[in-house]
Amino acid sequence: MVTAFLVEPPPPVARRPLTENDAVDIWIARWLRIRPIDLQRRHVCDPRRLYEIWEETRFPGSRAQALEEFRARFPGLEARFDPGPHRRIPLAPHPSQLSLFPEA
Repeated sequence: MVTAFLVEPPPPVARRPLTENDAVDIWIARWLRIRPIDLQRRHVCDPRRLYEIWEETRFPGSRAQALEEFRARFPGLEARFDPGPHRRIPLAPHPSQLSLFPEA
């Protein structure tokens, strides 16, 4: 486990908006399998901000920058994770599955 990301969160007074450098660090932490709750504590942010970064609605292009930096910092590890974009898993069942249940 990488200990560089296991730091104490800043006090609530130190809350600040996320920057592009933070977005790159958040991508790298995701690939290093750092838990989202630890990222929230580290950056003192709402979990929705993390997903905005992972969906690239905020800081578009940060994934590509993070991948470059990841390859420079951790050579040989890029084959151990999927560097693709974040994919949402829909909670609603697919409409074709509803035909499997008889109508009452």
